Order: sequence, then structure tokens, then C-alpha cells
Amino acid sequence: MADPTGFLTTRERELPARRPVPIRLQDWKEVYEAQEVGQLQRQAGRCMDCGIPFCHSGCPLGNLIPEWNDLAWRGDWRGAIDRLHATNNFPEFTGRLCPAPCETACVLGINQPAVTIKQVEVTIIDKAWDNGVIQPVAPDRHSAKTVAVIGSGPAGLAAAQQLTRAGHTVVVYERADQPGGLLRYGIPEFKMEKSVVERRIGQMKSEGTRFRTGITVGVDITAAEIRRRFDAVVLAIGATVPRDLPVPGRDLDGVVQAMDFLPPANRVALGEKVSGQVTAAGKDVIVIGGGDTGADCIGTALRQGARSVTSLEIMPQPPQERAAGAPWPTYPMIFRVASAHEEGGERLYAVSTSAILGDADGRVRGLRLHEVRLGASGFEKVEGTDSELPAQLVLLAMGFLGPQCEGLLDQLGVDRDERSNVRRDASYMTTVPGVFVAGDAGRGQSLIVWAIAEGRSAAAGVDSWLMGKPSRLPRPINPTDRPLTV
Repeated sequence: MADPTGFLTTRERELPARRPVPIRLQDWKEVYEAQEVGQLQRQAGRCMDCGIPFCHSGCPLGNLIPEWNDLAWRGDWRGAIDRLHATNNFPEFTGRLCPAPCETACVLGINQPAVTIKQVEVTIIDKAWDNGVIQPVAPDRHSAKTVAVIGSGPAGLAAAQQLTRAGHTVVVYERADQPGGLLRYGIPEFKMEKSVVERRIGQMKSEGTRFRTGITVGVDITAAEIRRRFDAVVLAIGATVPRDLPVPGRDLDGVVQAMDFLPPANRVALGEKVSGQVTAAGKDVIVIGGGDTGADCIGTALRQGARSVTSLEIMPQPPQERAAGAPWPTYPMIFRVASAHEEGGERLYAVSTSAILGDADGRVRGLRLHEVRLGASGFEKVEGTDSELPAQLVLLAMGFLGPQCEGLLDQLGVDRDERSNVRRDASYMTTVPGVFVAGDAGRGQSLIVWAIAEGRSAAAGVDSWLMGKPSRLPRPINPTDRPLTV
């Protein structure tokens, strides 16, 4: 354990300060300032000798949280990164982007603010990069087996790195012009600067992983060609089909899916030129959807100079504290304030859009809304609550339905489940022998920590199938695993 009395002597939860809003809205840099190392170590020292570390139940990766908390508290940063990398290929990604279900399962969190697990994690890995500890890991031997990984998001990268280190020749195919998937163009710079992705891609290239960008498998190269060239295939294509809004006026100019808005904005923030970019500058912006993608849209619109930003959520506003139906150590639905929310805009809850209004030129000019409440048959309209909001840009951030089936999946002939996700067995193999699936394409839209965990697990399944014996690669989860509930 860490400091035996740390949870008694350091009772306050302390995180690094966010840069002042007026300053950070002028750039695209990450919002957090550096945290003093001594303060971080005191926070790590709050980790208890709790007997059963329930933080493990909240973490799909099985991160050895108490161990690296203890090592960070002692200042053994080399030991800490070794324990962190034992279960997680990319702690710099999860430490910035994961919503930290480990913290809501922290035993200290029963009656005190939880340990700042996520911040300890990202500090450990950032110090390791700064100190030159992170180096390429070469395989002990080469297997002469080849694997194609389709998609370079967190699931694809995790599978590729594990399989490369197991000695297989791995080629990652990515339809964008640079590897990283949504980590590169879907996540705004203010949440994770792309230099963080670049340095890890560089390590993977040095280890022998090959990247082929600007190639859409199923279009530029057929599934049959991929099957002929490679001994195994890993599908890590994500759940990219967006949920739409079937209301009158949906086809008006200025009604845009979030993932048609964020990638061009991120490219421009990186210094690229994008023709025909839709921007929020000088507009009243409405974001429909209150999740992480909606928050990314808010922060991006504000940095582009939006006149106003309003976020709409059909669910009621969550409570400030755990509800009775979400006891510890489950992940609770509580009111959270992301960095983008504190930068400006208004959040409206329990409202639904009945129509999108347009002008004579076919441009969006506003939304017609009404309040809703949960009834026996679902959401019910509250009569007499109709209203209109002005908008010249409406962003749809309502989540994703599943993977794109046209092209690659149809060509492969893999079976899909009732939610349109790719069906797989306990080894992550699809119904087509030698074709595996990891991440959102098989699981459905989920967290980055699940994507990495599934990439690692799928890699173990691929390695075992290729070599005809149990894999030496760690296998943290299987498709039926879920965080512990009580």
C-alpha cells in the first residue's frame, strides 16, 4: 500500500488546476496546468490497504492500481511505469480520456472523495516519456505469421502492438491520412494534444508495426485480397454509424453530425487547410446530445467563436450525488461538469426536438422544442411547453448505432448480432475463421479503456489461433465480462 495513514492525513482530493477559461479559449492546447509532484504523491498516498481493491472491478484492463499508487507515492517512477504497462499499452490515452470507472469503485470513495487514480496514471506515463524510459520493445522471435489490423483507433493499436511484440508481422490499415483513428481527428486538441498520439505511433513503428494510411479496406482493397495476403485479420473499425434525428427539417443546410464537424475542426487546429469546413463562428449553436461527444462539440464551437452554445439532453438532469439505484461500486449517473461546460453555453435537460426550422433559403434558423417526462411507455411530451430556440448550426451528438456494414463486413460475410455489432466468440473470433474483432465494432459504442482491453484480448486470441497453442499474451477480459455490480 501507499502511505498507511495517507487517507487520514490527506482528506482532500486535489487535481491540477485548469487554465483560466479566457486564456484557453484562445488556443487548442490541453486545458490542465502541471501539478506539483509532491501534491500528486500525497494524493497517491491516499490509496488504502483496502484488502479487496474494488478499483480493479471498475477497470476493464485490470490495472494494478494500488501497486502503482504505492510506487508513485515512494517516487519509484520506473517501477510505477513497469506496473502500469503490465496491463495497459497506452496509459497516456486512458489517463486523459477515460471517465475513470476505477475511481467510482474506489473503497475510499465510500465516505471520502476517491483517490485521483486517473491523474496518478497520466503523471506516471508522462514522466516516463519525459525521462526517456519508453523505448521500443522488440519481439524475442519472429513467427513468420502475418496479421492485418483494420482500423487504428485504441483497439486496433493495442491489438497491433501486442501482436507485433509476439513476433508476428502486423500491418495496420487506416482510411484516414494519418494513423490514430478518432484519437487523432475525433478527439479535440484541448482534451489530448496529438503529439501524445504521435510519440506512441513512433514507438510502434520502431517495434516493427507497419501502417498503411489512406486505404479503405473493402473499397481500395477488397476483403478477399486481405484474406489472401494475411494469415489473420483483426477488425477494429469502431461503431461509426451515427444515430440520426428523424424530425421535420433534418435535411436543412446547417444540420450536421458531430463527426462531420469535429474532424475538420481538429485538422484546422493542427494547421491543415480544409475546404468547405463548417464552423460555428458568429452562430447560435445547438448541440443535441449531452455525452462526451457533445462536450467536445461545445468546446470546439466556443473556440471557433460561436455567438451562443446550447446543449440539449432528453434525459432529466442527473443528481449531484449517487442515486439509491446506483450504489458503490457501480458507475453512477451523476451531474458532471467537463472542461467544455465551464467554458460557456447553457445545458437544457428533459427536452426533445419536435422540428428543425428553416428559412426561405433552406438554411436552419432554429429548433422547436418541448419538455418531456418519463412515463410508463417511455418519454412523454409535457403539454404546453413548446418553445423555439434560434440556431444557425445544429450538431447531432446522439451516439452511434454500430459498425458500417457496407463494404468490408458484407464482403467478409461475418455474422452480426441484433444490435448490428459483429458477432464473436470468447477468443474474439468472428463467424469467419481467422477473422477477429475488437472494440466498438464487436462490443458497441463504449469507453476507450474497453477498446484497449479488447484489443489486448483479441491479440491473445489471434496469437493462440495462429500458433495452435495457448498464447503468452495477457488476456484481461472476454466478451461477456462487465464491471462488477451489486
